[in-house]
Amino acid sequence: MPQPKPIYISPATRYQNAALNYYLELTGSPYLHYGYWEPLPVCQNDLTIAKLRTAQEAYTVKLFSFIPAGTNTVLDVGCGIGGNAAYLKERGFTVEGLAPDPFQQQMFVERTNGQVPFHLTRFEDFPQNHSYDLILFSESSQYMAADDLAQGAARLLNGGGYLLLADMIRTDGKYNEGIFSNCHVSSVLHDALTQAGFSLVKTEDISAQVAPTIDLGIANFRTFGLSTIKYIANLLAIAVPPIYHFLRWIFNRWVKNLIVEGLEARKIFDKHLCYQIQLWQLSKKDHENSSPTA
Repeated sequence: MPQPKPIYISPATRYQNAALNYYLELTGSPYLHYGYWEPLPVCQNDLTIAKLRTAQEAYTVKLFSFIPAGTNTVLDVGCGIGGNAAYLKERGFTVEGLAPDPFQQQMFVERTNGQVPFHLTRFEDFPQNHSYDLILFSESSQYMAADDLAQGAARLLNGGGYLLLADMIRTDGKYNEGIFSNCHVSSVLHDALTQAGFSLVKTEDISAQVAPTIDLGIANFRTFGLSTIKYIANLLAIAVPPIYHFLRWIFNRWVKNLIVEGLEARKIFDKHLCYQIQLWQLSKKDHENSSPTA
């Protein structure tokens, strides 16, 4: 079986993934997404890991309330560790997962008990064996260019099929450096999808319900992450001063700015981004015109 092509993942994407994996380690949740906080926290004491798990479950319910009646076959692109796919499978959908990460493949197979097909490949390289009623991008759109996303979805969907996208989106096109700069610019994504034959059916901004997860991550890092870093640094300064000074130089040169930016993540999000759920439908006419047999 041919191996998937190696992919380049930008530093911004790797940094964001590190944060998401950090949340996953904290929660032990089957879902690798930010969650949907409802009701919103009213104080710092409301930001707990238990409530994050509840928010992640609520997000899944919210996301799939957008799926139109009559939908059967679903391709979950960037399927993570299988939480969404298992949810869909349990509710009678015929679902397949796709991701280029062997580690996610292992966790996905375990989470779905091997009952959901998994494709170890990039979306751009995925062959068209059959079409789908709906393609899902749940916090995975930033892994590919807007044109590749739009044209690939148009190629793989049935005529009149749907694309369901939920993700952070840049509302400020001038924000192009930093931890969230890998997210699509709203206008660019919109243009790519409309040019590929999609029309926007429904959208909802859930920024306010997603943002508490950023606050929780920052709060936990301030409490546990920074204190752990300081503790290890103090031990090294006592036990092996040369290594301490070398690592301190590395920290000041490369790591410190990343930490400072991470601690400002909520302000960056509020200023430059939003989080939206978008449901798009592919025109049957455009699908027929783009079909290889047309």
